Amino acid sequence: MPDNPRATSPAAAYQATKGGALDVDREFYGKLAATHEQHELVDSFVIPIRSGKAWTVPQGHLCRIVTIEGPQVGDFNVWNLNDPRERLWAARTRQLQRAHVSTYDRLWSNLPFLRPLLTITNDSLADYGVDEQGGRIHDLLGTRCDPYVNRMLSGEDFDFHCHSNLTRAILPYGLTEFDVHDVLNVFQCTGLNDEDKYFMKDCPAKPGDFFEFFAEIDLLCALSTCPGGDLSVPLWGPDARDPIDVCRPLGVEVYRPAPELLEGWEPPQRAAYRNLHGLRQPQWGQAG
Repeated sequence: MPDNPRATSPAAAYQATKGGALDVDREFYGKLAATHEQHELVDSFVIPIRSGKAWTVPQGHLCRIVTIEGPQVGDFNVWNLNDPRERLWAARTRQLQRAHVSTYDRLWSNLPFLRPLLTITNDSLADYGVDEQGGRIHDLLGTRCDPYVNRMLSGEDFDFHCHSNLTRAILPYGLTEFDVHDVLNVFQCTGLNDEDKYFMKDCPAKPGDFFEFFAEIDLLCALSTCPGGDLSVPLWGPDARDPIDVCRPLGVEVYRPAPELLEGWEPPQRAAYRNLHGLRQPQWGQAG
């Protein structure tokens, strides 16, 4: 038996088989990343500090989130534009991919849809790996900050947490607070400490770092510039103070790749399971 029980890790529960649903065509997505300078920029904007914005990304397009002025965490939600009942399923994505995602990982949708909403094509922080404290980048372990927990922990109301920013951002698309869901924390460095408790560290991003993905279907996206900024200042506890001085905007860019780069690609179909769940279908026209 090894001295350190953690030295030998068990195999992942969900494993890819060649040609299966979890087997990503790295050549296809790698080519999209390698030809970035050839893509047509079709939309770009800046999200100011402590705010949120929603936008659309057509299927077959690329979207890049950029730390234009330096380290800043962004809380990201994503839905099927044409049916927002389909949205990111963070828990299943953690199982099918990783708790911290990067290039070639996918964000998967909830039941009964269960398909990749997007595939990550490029990540300037992909080489960060695991730091000396177990921190990793682009977090699916935690979720968005919200005014309900803030009130519970601090006794104060604050209307610009990520949950609230996302709520305001999606209102123009006919969605409400009930549609906001567990997020991907882009550029956020997190992990589990020795007590198996969630921790957050300073964001390591520099000006110009980016996180890029390919839309597998028509997407509605929303992003909040976290009011914690780069998370170098505690939000709760005895050392908490207002971290507004470490808050920065984030940039978003949407690109259309050349049609020939998409040859052979098809949008993923929703899950093949027929949704019967062991129930019998009625046999119309039969007596008894």
